[in-house]
Amino acid sequence: MDRRSFLTKAGFAGAGAVAASTTLAAPAIAQGNQTWRMVTTWPRNFPGMGVGAQRLGDRITAASGGRLTVQVYSAGELVPPLQALDAVIDGNAEMSHGAAYYWQNKSQGLNFFTGVPFGMTSRELTGWVRYLGGQEVWDEIYDQFGVQGFLSGDTGTQAGGWFRNELTGVSDIQGLRFRTPGLGGQVWQRLGASVTNMAAGEIFQALQSGTLDAAEFVGPYNDLALGFYQIAKNYYFPSFIEPGLATELVVDKAKFQALPDDLQAIVRDVCQAEYDAVAADFAANDPRALQTLVDNHGVQVRQFPEEIMEAGAVAAKDILEELRSSGDELTKKVAESFVSALNIVRRKTEGTDSLFIQARERYFQI
Repeated sequence: MDRRSFLTKAGFAGAGAVAASTTLAAPAIAQGNQTWRMVTTWPRNFPGMGVGAQRLGDRITAASGGRLTVQVYSAGELVPPLQALDAVIDGNAEMSHGAAYYWQNKSQGLNFFTGVPFGMTSRELTGWVRYLGGQEVWDEIYDQFGVQGFLSGDTGTQAGGWFRNELTGVSDIQGLRFRTPGLGGQVWQRLGASVTNMAAGEIFQALQSGTLDAAEFVGPYNDLALGFYQIAKNYYFPSFIEPGLATELVVDKAKFQALPDDLQAIVRDVCQAEYDAVAADFAANDPRALQTLVDNHGVQVRQFPEEIMEAGAVAAKDILEELRSSGDELTKKVAESFVSALNIVRRKTEGTDSLFIQARERYFQI
């Protein structure tokens, strides 16, 4: 997909481009029906996440018979993308759709609910959140802000990023201007990169202008639409900083709890269904998009050198240990819960799933 065509069809005229005069209308409530506003961090019609956010809103509306209608606003339509959570906290929207690690300035503990370097895969993350105490500690963090988060989408293991030049070792990272968020950004920073975060719609221009030397966003399905291949040709796999990224739906907690029990259940259940739906979308379309990037656009698929992987693992472990001894009690609690759960869920992944994948690759080609 041509980037310009995608952005035109999406009606997305630059992330963060919101007129100063923009005001948010109050939610409609009539005859027991309510209309809630969902602000997102994604461009409209954005593959996977943007489409998933719209579908989530539509499914809540349909499942509730219109008793809870969700009106979805893409990045920049009502608020800048990286102010989506604040819109809910401030009462200017009832819902936001984004990624928890975008809000690490509010609590380092929020990083754990998106992606942890060398941490959980997306399937492992759901095990922690749903059955091993993850939701409870997540709730404790968001209680401070009067909101509640739910897992709402799953990209699977992401791509490692787009680089103008091939990487041969850690020395190539020194001073590299790299777009990458969360704990992963902290890892790359310790390896010598100059790290920044920016919303999806801003990355291409920053690469094109030379403000960035490299960028990672999600993977082939999204990156093809964003057109990164036009600037950088070296595409690295896999990401060691985002092994299983999750998106979140955040709701105003007081308004959510004021809903009838059945509407609360619809929101929770639709989020869980969308987590799986988005995962299937990426599973089906990432491989096809990657083939297009290679065959039609001359992209070079590469793997990170062992030196970079090893250095990244050391940095990731150091960061995790620092968070486990953090002065912030909630961050420490989340980190301890994450590590405890990881040591449980990884047994199946490494002892069963990965062994099967290795066997299938070796013995079963059809």
